[in-house]
Amino acid sequence: MPNRNALYIGVVGLGLLVLYFQVFQGLFADWNSNDNYSHGFFIPFISVFMVWELRHKLSRINPQPSNVGLLLVLLGLAQLVLGYIGSEFFLKRTSLILVLSGIVIFLFGFHYFKVLAVPIFYLLFMIPLPAIIWNKIAFPLQLFSSALAEQVVRLLGLSILRHGNVLYLPTTTLEVVDACSGLRSLMTMFALSAFLAWQAKFSSWKKWLLFMSAIPIAIIANTIRLSATAVMASFYGEKVAQGFLHEFSGFVTFGLGTAMLITLNFLLYRPLRSSAPGTPRKNNAK
Repeated sequence: MPNRNALYIGVVGLGLLVLYFQVFQGLFADWNSNDNYSHGFFIPFISVFMVWELRHKLSRINPQPSNVGLLLVLLGLAQLVLGYIGSEFFLKRTSLILVLSGIVIFLFGFHYFKVLAVPIFYLLFMIPLPAIIWNKIAFPLQLFSSALAEQVVRLLGLSILRHGNVLYLPTTTLEVVDACSGLRSLMTMFALSAFLAWQAKFSSWKKWLLFMSAIPIAIIANTIRLSATAVMASFYGEKVAQGFLHEFSGFVTFGLGTAMLITLNFLLYRPLRSSAPGTPRKNNAK
């Protein structure tokens, strides 16, 4: 059975590579040119790692193939064709998720799919959102991030005036553009928090808390970045908001967000560890 499964996986993998070759080419080009999705390079490897971690659990499941999977594969292929007809990248790319789901159900059954659902749907993090959706989210975030940065700079005692997404400082003017809206950080934090939540051994509500914490963490990290940039620009001019320093601040934001996620993950574990069986307790009785 293991040899047969390996054969199935090899044939299916080769077939998907041929079928989705142009789709993969487009994704690689986007990851390479679009900084908002540069994390996409890591998503397939993380998904494969998830499957590898589940290998022992999968080996204990008796495959029960279902023809429902074939229906999902056909629907996914129809979506792929529609994507090509309409030149709609998002349709073509997301069809891969439907096709993969259908293949797993068709070859191995719903119990297999239940175990592999998270690694399969995790691949959604590598697919760029349609521009119309991205812009609908990015611009309100630009305004929100600008407002937060303005309040922080005011609390620090510096003069600042905001008009929309433009910050006016005594010595320079800063525009909070799409790249500084925080949406880039949010997408990366969601991908990271999803992986951490999947690996975590605590209860479901804590997993969801860790996953959704990506939103406030991304906002906080980006606000710190914008505020620090505004403060430095007020003293040293707009050059600090451009070039290397601007790019470097992006790495700092990612590092800060990652540190906050890992810290929250640790804090959510602490009650579990302190209440573990066999943990000695202090006896304060006299």
